[in-house]
Amino acid sequence: MESINIIVDDAFTEGESVENGVDRNDLSDDQGAIVENKEQSTPKSPRFSKVIDIFDKDLPNCVDDAFTEGESVDDGGRERERERVEVHMNKGEGETSYAKNSILQRKIISVATSIIEEAVVRSVQKNFPESIGIADLGCSSGPNALMVISEIIDTVYASTNKLGIPLPELMISLNDLPGNDFNNIFISLPEFHKKLKMEKNIGPEGCFISGVPGSFYARLFPKKSLHFVHSSSSLHWLSQPLNKGKIYLSKNSMGCVFDAYLLQFKRDLSFFLKSRSEEMVDDGSMVLSFMGRVSADPSCEESCMQWDLLAQALMSMALESFVEEEKIDSFSAPYYAPSAMEVTSVIEEEGSFTITRLEAFEIDWDGGAPSNNNDHKNPNTIEKYYISRGQQYSKTIRAVVESMLECHFGREIMDELFRRYSGLVDDYFLKTRPKSIDLVVSLTKKGLIVEPTM
Repeated sequence: MESINIIVDDAFTEGESVENGVDRNDLSDDQGAIVENKEQSTPKSPRFSKVIDIFDKDLPNCVDDAFTEGESVDDGGRERERERVEVHMNKGEGETSYAKNSILQRKIISVATSIIEEAVVRSVQKNFPESIGIADLGCSSGPNALMVISEIIDTVYASTNKLGIPLPELMISLNDLPGNDFNNIFISLPEFHKKLKMEKNIGPEGCFISGVPGSFYARLFPKKSLHFVHSSSSLHWLSQPLNKGKIYLSKNSMGCVFDAYLLQFKRDLSFFLKSRSEEMVDDGSMVLSFMGRVSADPSCEESCMQWDLLAQALMSMALESFVEEEKIDSFSAPYYAPSAMEVTSVIEEEGSFTITRLEAFEIDWDGGAPSNNNDHKNPNTIEKYYISRGQQYSKTIRAVVESMLECHFGREIMDELFRRYSGLVDDYFLKTRPKSIDLVVSLTKKGLIVEPTM
């Protein structure tokens, strides 16, 4: 894991603009950018010289046909119709399940561990609550679902011991969309509670865990009930699809399409922040991590290549009549990998939170896992158990996106699609060492400023 140098204030010197971006060749591989309690200001650049009014501005006409008859969405006071997209990780414990193919997401959680610990300590020290509300938004299922919760409990336990105060009751909420495999999590809870009792003497009466199905782009919890909020690998998913005719952004996309994706991301993140600001106590902490980019170009390889390879796999199947090309043209991924500047812009405009820390990390596509993940030394069996990096990454992506692809293209093509995809990824691995960018931002909920009385 390598930390990437990103600057969110004073990032642009004279003559530079956001369009010019940050030259990645100039970025140090061993430096992380930390923003420590500074007043952020939006750079004066063509893209940010005037902040888009995300609640009043319509999507550009070139993507307006992405809204088709279907589910209505509360869009800042307006109702829009959009097509349904089934988004949930693959359920169960099978070979294509998220539970067995989430090494990459585990790596993403692990790189943010120190930032999470710092934020939890800050929240405990400022609030001294008798009970502490903790929420993990976009928790998914499998072993990762309780991983971050366990780390948060460890930090609260250590912090209260150090401060000499009683351990507060832990009110933990695990949130994801209704299609999430919550049963997979609930089955793990008895063993989780048993370990908690044995290691920290915290019984079920001291730690209450519940599932909260629903979209985090709206209110989920009572006002001022949360002290710490965490979300990992979730906020790059948009609330609705865009860009019909392309699976995702590409070098050939029109400028208005780029603008539409950015506008939708800003709108979604603003709704997210506004909802959390009402649910969190003053001085509460929140740590968010999601796929992003260091390049100013939203069609750069670090944010688009995985989708480009998937499009290639689908088009190869269309050429052989496995799938209709019209089906491909009518599908688009509700995904956007923002830059640090775009994230900062939204947070500042929404105004409820202060950025305490912002970092970007390079994450290997395969999560750093070895390409041959078996212990079989018998030459007669090693070929059977060998898994290439392309196959590993293909299984990771399949566990995440298969539900939406299956909903659109049908279940019968999934095996062949990801067989072709893994081959394309293997070829890509031969050319380069592909990495994704993980943005991690730590936020503090602003308190009310009380004017002194005269």
